Amino acid sequence: MIVGAQWGDEGKGKIVDLLAEHCDLVCRYNGGPNAGHTIVADGETYKVRHIPSGILRGKECVIGAGCVVDPEVLVEELDELAGRGIATDRLHLSANAHVIMPWHVAIDQGGERRLGKLKIGTTKRGIGPTYADKAFRLGIRVQDLLEPKILRQKLEVALAEKNVWLERVYGAPALELEELAARYEELAQRLRPYIADTSLLVDSALREGKTVLLEGAHATLLDLDHGTYPFVTSSSTVAANAAAGVGIGPNKIDRVLGVAKAYVTRVGEGPFPTEIEGPDHDRVREIGHEYGTVTGRNRRCGWLDLVALRYAVRVNGIDRLALTKLDVLSHFAELPVCTRYRLRDGAETEDFPAHQSDFHAARPVYETLPGWEEPLDACATVDDLPDAARRYVEFVERELDVEVTLIGTGADRDSVLAPHGLAALTGSS
Repeated sequence: MIVGAQWGDEGKGKIVDLLAEHCDLVCRYNGGPNAGHTIVADGETYKVRHIPSGILRGKECVIGAGCVVDPEVLVEELDELAGRGIATDRLHLSANAHVIMPWHVAIDQGGERRLGKLKIGTTKRGIGPTYADKAFRLGIRVQDLLEPKILRQKLEVALAEKNVWLERVYGAPALELEELAARYEELAQRLRPYIADTSLLVDSALREGKTVLLEGAHATLLDLDHGTYPFVTSSSTVAANAAAGVGIGPNKIDRVLGVAKAYVTRVGEGPFPTEIEGPDHDRVREIGHEYGTVTGRNRRCGWLDLVALRYAVRVNGIDRLALTKLDVLSHFAELPVCTRYRLRDGAETEDFPAHQSDFHAARPVYETLPGWEEPLDACATVDDLPDAARRYVEFVERELDVEVTLIGTGADRDSVLAPHGLAALTGSS
């Protein structure tokens, strides 16, 4: 499985795309259209939100029960891929996934407005309210799209409550039942061919000896339980949840590949110890094209944080690491790397603080490494890297006690160095 090891946007989509070539089935286990993956292939840029990146390799793909699905967004994405010649008939949508409804989006947007300066910084796409209804056992699931009568009944029950909230709490217009029922029946007709028992499908593939790749939509520090709460997403993003999100036993996962940038970014609100100050911040953003795939929001940029990355290794059981966007650092003569935090009492620690107030007050302690200030485009192997670039990677390996098995040297899908080969990473060699 592949898990983001920072605050997201680490380049997971590209890594999934590369490894999917050597897998039979690619599954997304959590999240919704609030997270996107960008893949550059043959000069074409693809941005997928719901559908696993493996679709671009022609692989069988699954959207698991742990996901939340916006039918309008999914249909739009299917049409866009089809229009570009990408087949989508091998996509399977879990009947148990929950559906993002228009009231979820309206409540998400209204809630952020009401919070003002205390806002979390959500993508305002209804993700949190959908997961909340799931926990309240009031949600509408994908399987409800199979039966028009059941769907209409559930819409009627939901609107009786949601319209009160929309009008009286958030000052938003009420939703009209008949219009909504007709609209979602049209969407349901489009999606019904994709709905399946995906838990059985994935388990059967494993029993047949096929290679399955599990793809996370978000990242460790956005995990609802283990992330930098409350500035997190609304689902569990860590490796242990992948099995639950797809519907297989945890003993089926035999490799956990963490993906981290050679620096770090985050979007939205919340503490960010290594956030760069001054002109270097904008340089990293522009060189790295650090803008959200889905929202277009500016990403906040920081130097590599090994305290947070060490934590990600621990809570996920990461046994291999992909270090992406090493090429972006080619433009700097010196590279600060955070190896410890200084806490409020002056003590220094290599471990991620367990308490929110300590993390908010933490200050980075840097070790400065030399830069290499030369492009990486021509590097075909790790041995081709400039000495300083190779030492940077080796420093990360020593600090984390995890091998870096993939190194990103550019935006294109093939701009990756794999010392042991891609097939070896998936166990298919």
